[in-house]
Amino acid sequence: MTKEIATFAGGCFWCMVKPFDQWDGVYQVVSGYTGGHIDNPTYEEVKSGRSGHYEAVQITYNPEIIQYQQILDLYWPQIDPTDPDGQFHDRGQQYRTAIFYHNEKQKELALLSKEALQKSNKFKQEIVTQVLPASTFYPAESHHQDFYKKNEKEYLKDRAKSGRDEFINDYWK
Repeated sequence: MTKEIATFAGGCFWCMVKPFDQWDGVYQVVSGYTGGHIDNPTYEEVKSGRSGHYEAVQITYNPEIIQYQQILDLYWPQIDPTDPDGQFHDRGQQYRTAIFYHNEKQKELALLSKEALQKSNKFKQEIVTQVLPASTFYPAESHHQDFYKKNEKEYLKDRAKSGRDEFINDYWK
């Protein structure tokens, strides 16, 4: 069984699991933290903005069933790629967007997709989502995993309050 990993930051990780979790070839989507300067950060440390981490998801997938380009194509419509200060109602560096590449092919595809989005003129502002080398990924605490399944009402309430769905409908649908 072939497995590869993709890692993305797109604001609150609760909202970034479901869009990837439902596709054939995706084995697992884990909420967690990456890109910071302390080991084994907690949710509270990341949420405070002092750890330097992004809230992110790490996707384990079979590239023979779903390719990295398809995962990139799923990623962009989940975010506002022009916001340098967070996503929707989640503000701060821990909620910025980023694509974390695990190899040179992922880096190349991520940069090409970012460039294509900028050239598409879908957005008047600059695409600020960073493309960064992957670093240690720390899974979030268990109650954050599959939050949309385990806490559906709270997930839907938070998502509705965030403005994410309105943005997606306005810019991506």
